[in-house]
Amino acid sequence: MLNIRKLSANDAGFHEELDQLLAWDTVSNESVNQVVKEVIKEVRERGDAALLDYTAKFDRLQLDSAEKLEISQSRLHEALNNIPQDQREGLEIAAQRVKDYHEKQVMESWSYRESDGTMLGQQVTCLDSVGLYVPGGKAAYPSSVIMNAIPAKVAGVPNLIMVVPTPDGEVNEMVLAAAAICGVDRVFTLGGAQAVAALAYGTETVPAVDKIVGPGNIYVATAKREVFGAVGIDMIAGPSEILVYCDGKTNPDWIAVDLFSQAEHDEDAQAILVTQDADFAEAVYESMNKLLPEMPRKEIIKKALEDRGALIVVDDESQAIEMINKIAPEHLELSVDDPEALLPKIRHAGAIFMGRYTAEALGDYVAGPNHVLPTSRTARFSSPLGVYDFQKRSSLIMCSEEGANKLGKVAATLADGEGLQAHAASARFRVKD
Repeated sequence: MLNIRKLSANDAGFHEELDQLLAWDTVSNESVNQVVKEVIKEVRERGDAALLDYTAKFDRLQLDSAEKLEISQSRLHEALNNIPQDQREGLEIAAQRVKDYHEKQVMESWSYRESDGTMLGQQVTCLDSVGLYVPGGKAAYPSSVIMNAIPAKVAGVPNLIMVVPTPDGEVNEMVLAAAAICGVDRVFTLGGAQAVAALAYGTETVPAVDKIVGPGNIYVATAKREVFGAVGIDMIAGPSEILVYCDGKTNPDWIAVDLFSQAEHDEDAQAILVTQDADFAEAVYESMNKLLPEMPRKEIIKKALEDRGALIVVDDESQAIEMINKIAPEHLELSVDDPEALLPKIRHAGAIFMGRYTAEALGDYVAGPNHVLPTSRTARFSSPLGVYDFQKRSSLIMCSEEGANKLGKVAATLADGEGLQAHAASARFRVKD
């Protein structure tokens, strides 16, 4: 039997237990930090030679030249042409839906003129280059290619460089096919901290980029944190999460497998059910025990649920909403009669899946919104990956003579107040009277 926590929001010590359940330390341990720092240092100093050495050491792939790190465009299209037709169609449908959704996010430049002729505004431009990290080998995710590459291309990024490890030379054809569909410009067989370092600082073969996006293991996450500042990064992601709020009217088998869908990612993933119906919570528990043996990744699911999962019973909808906003889940399913009525009350969630028929898994692949989402309660202050992550904003200011006269007096007064006399003089030199 599954040993998952069964909690009541009214139990003594509940909030302390919930805090412990939600706690997740994304800080790498010292040994990981030391390895990453050394790898980055070597790549910065030795360039391609270091990449070849680390590829041989960590991916067990011997290459005699750095040129062989790059996968050609013809190889990408060969993969696209050779994968099963249903897989190709699935990738193409998903890519088109993600493109259609993200085209709504494109920011446009704007400006306005004040009565004295002063112009103020904002100029929006895309990033020049972006690096996309994609896990490789057996743990390969073509959906990650789509979710990261499409928004960058919609934003107008002209140079999208993808890195994907190929341990033991194992290449995932769907990942290569997805790169072809998404218009990725260059692809390199690189992984780990060395790939992040190459993208951040460049080598003789791998070009440096302005921002690095995409998921990876603890070494990749640590390397992204280490190079931040030299380049931008998307986020430091924690384990996958799902919170399902159900009123007790949905098939408990559906809810059980929805919880499994995130728990199967890895042993640290988190799956939580919140309901005001204690009998329903028990029915879901029974469904879990019934369905778990059928899951190929049942050992991972079991450990995730027992370590970080919970079935939480609350008094009413109001208490459930309070719970949702406290947990700030990456994925939130509202399996209730009128989910849209709850939206104004929900402040913190990465993605919200509404209604009994909207499985979170649809969002992972084909619904359209991005599946790169804030984890570890960071939905309190951050948002899903989108086109806006690949665009920059520059402020526009052009004063007329009259505007400089008016604003200069005010600016000089404020600068004097701050003791910055050169600021004040700069403003006053343009004042007429």
